[in-house]
Amino acid sequence: MLHFKIVSPERIVFEDDVDQVTIPTKDGEITVLPNHLPLVAALQAGELLIKTGAARIPMAISGGFVEVQPKSQVIVLADTAEKVEEIDLERAEAARQRAQMLAKDKITEASEYAALAAKMEKELVRLKIARKYRRDHRVPTPVQG
Repeated sequence: MLHFKIVSPERIVFEDDVDQVTIPTKDGEITVLPNHLPLVAALQAGELLIKTGAARIPMAISGGFVEVQPKSQVIVLADTAEKVEEIDLERAEAARQRAQMLAKDKITEASEYAALAAKMEKELVRLKIARKYRRDHRVPTPVQG
């Protein structure tokens, strides 16, 4: 078993013992199993998938870091993290449209463009993951954690 904890600036999103966790990193997707080698990696916006027994718990995350510690401890410090059932599709679509409209306006600073691109990526990930699991009627029941 792994002891897995995911934290965002607002809250502890999930903490429990799990069988494995698949995490999107800047260098590609990794799956962490018990006794994984220690590592630290930067996160990329995408789907984080927790597996424990028969339960699958998908989450949308954007940015941050993962640290795999000795003794099967895994900590994710995410800029944002939401379970599928927490994602409001209408709000995510509206946020994506706002970011897209702002991107069409004249952007003078490279930092403004980077911030808008990150915002659009975050909202697109949220929409993709929510639609993926809701369309297939596979919205998982949350595991207490």
